[in-house]
Amino acid sequence: MANRLAQTTSPYLLQHADNPVDWWPWSPEAFEEARKRDVPVLLSVGYASCHWCHVMAHESFEDDDTAAYLNAHFVPVKVDREERPDVDAVYMEAVQAATGHGGWPMTVFLTPDAEPFYFGTYFPPEPRHGSPSFQQVLEGVTAAWTDRRDEVAEVAGRIVADLAGRSLVHGGDGVPGESEVAQALLGLTREYDEQHGGFGGAPKFPPAMVVEFLLRHYARTGAEGALQMAADTCTAMARGGIYDQLGGGFARYSVDREWTVPHFEKMLYDNALLCRVYARLWRTTGSDEARRIALETADFMVRELRTAEGGFASALDADSEDAEGKHVEGAFYVWTPAQLREVLGEDDAAFAAAYFGVTEDGTFEEGASVLRLAGGAGPVDAARVAGVRARLLAARDERPHPGRDDKVVAAWNGLAIAALAETGAYFDRPDLVERATEAADLLVRVHLGEVARLTRTSKDGRAGDNAGVLEDYGDVAEGFLALAAVTGEGAWLEFAGFLLDIVLEQFTGEGGQLYDTAHDAEQLIRRPQDPTDSATPSGWTAAAGALLSYAAYTGSEAHRTAAEGALGVVKALGPRVPRFVGWGLAVAEALLDGPREVAVAGPVGGELHRTALLGRAPGAVVAAGEGPGAGAEFPLLVDRPLVGGEPTAYVCRHFVCDAPTTDAGELAAKLGG
Repeated sequence: MANRLAQTTSPYLLQHADNPVDWWPWSPEAFEEARKRDVPVLLSVGYASCHWCHVMAHESFEDDDTAAYLNAHFVPVKVDREERPDVDAVYMEAVQAATGHGGWPMTVFLTPDAEPFYFGTYFPPEPRHGSPSFQQVLEGVTAAWTDRRDEVAEVAGRIVADLAGRSLVHGGDGVPGESEVAQALLGLTREYDEQHGGFGGAPKFPPAMVVEFLLRHYARTGAEGALQMAADTCTAMARGGIYDQLGGGFARYSVDREWTVPHFEKMLYDNALLCRVYARLWRTTGSDEARRIALETADFMVRELRTAEGGFASALDADSEDAEGKHVEGAFYVWTPAQLREVLGEDDAAFAAAYFGVTEDGTFEEGASVLRLAGGAGPVDAARVAGVRARLLAARDERPHPGRDDKVVAAWNGLAIAALAETGAYFDRPDLVERATEAADLLVRVHLGEVARLTRTSKDGRAGDNAGVLEDYGDVAEGFLALAAVTGEGAWLEFAGFLLDIVLEQFTGEGGQLYDTAHDAEQLIRRPQDPTDSATPSGWTAAAGALLSYAAYTGSEAHRTAAEGALGVVKALGPRVPRFVGWGLAVAEALLDGPREVAVAGPVGGELHRTALLGRAPGAVVAAGEGPGAGAEFPLLVDRPLVGGEPTAYVCRHFVCDAPTTDAGELAAKLGG
């Protein structure tokens, strides 16, 4: 019999709808039930493509005996962290403070007042590796709740007080300047892996936001070391197993330093961010490889993640069925020499094994290998590679596909819109710009709807119940601004302004600091507020970047002031933890450069417009259009006449304008092109 989760739109919650556990979604009613029954709440947080979430569900939540105990002694509450990042953030902060580490599945025991008192992540069905079994944990918590209630209340009170006392130092007055940016670059250089690219050791995550900072820093200062770190990291990832060498697109992270074996889930946000970064690397260096990866990643997103309504789904699972019908991580992607021979025959299989690094021992489990570009043996026959790749891709397509998390998350779709719009513009792929526009239309139609506030998720064209958080407003505004620059459609600038006005009204606190939830959002035990990047730009710095761009487009002092106030946190954190504030540093580069305002009085898609979009100046904003109505679409185009009847570009920054030009070469030089 289905439980209450059957009524939800989250694919993750729906995965648990047939559990014998009597799950509740996060709701006031669940806590009321706990109060009425005088039992604690078991909060279980995960997401649809999380491997260990599936494992714990199978071992414990599908087990009748475990479920019976849980139902008798707890009110079990299931949360999709991608739908409720605010709930996830608040309790993850408590888990990390208490245990020194975090992750998913996250398991937290709460009082009926939602105060946490015991934590963990994955609990096994039997005791192992020093971890108690899930049953032992449940029995221990029940005993403490029944016999030592005062102690539980004291612990819960202490944790809540500790969380409340963690006030954020946001850097006081002032914006990050040359000194902070230079210290951040030095810090990144120290953590850079010269041998394999990227930063830090294993597991290694794709550092998209840091690479964006490095490319902008190089564009502004000419610092070769910054470009080298960016380019070498992108090359190492593109040739490693973290990149899908057959179908395009990136996996979540690499379990090793060498980028060889990935954690196979593919997330929309990683691919959107990396698509944009590779397109911008091409813009900087002209690298054919960067162009190929940007386009293949864009095509992967459209082919594999696009939904029937025109949005983009959240993720593909790491697991899929192997030849024996068992759900195994990576089964869809890995190859043995025998499998290569079966598809390609002896000669081509030997060629493919050498080219893609497939060995008899294997680089993954049970003798299978993750495809990567093994490199080494001089030039290769490109036509032969293309033929082998096409045959392997066709054969792989016959395998059972990984599951897809079909919910549309506003923030991540904003990132995808920005990536597809720019990639389409750079490489003359109007189809990609169309896909970006369709996703933007969906966000306006379904996620903004009639309520005029952003909803975080939708599924099958139906808006979810959860309010958008700061990253939704920041990333969607970023996507709309990129779309405005590429299409010349001023409506997207207007929609971005509408979202950013809500940021000013609902998410802004004292001294420029920002909060992850709106002033009128549900009150949790702490109001979440995190300026550091995780796998995506922090809401704080995403909003700062969009506010800065919008101010450059419109001349709005309020938006410029808000952006500068928000960047105080980058002044504080950039020199200390540059790897975790990459997007904030990228926005700081835009601020240090102006950013430049480029108005093209001339046709959208014409030579001057394209030249403006290809300019490398950090954070430059571009408005293009012709005719008397252009100024109504973009304030930057007001009083920008053609010169001598020719399309004309105007470049301004810091309240000073260069002489207008009708020459594309001159415009490129003005924008670092």
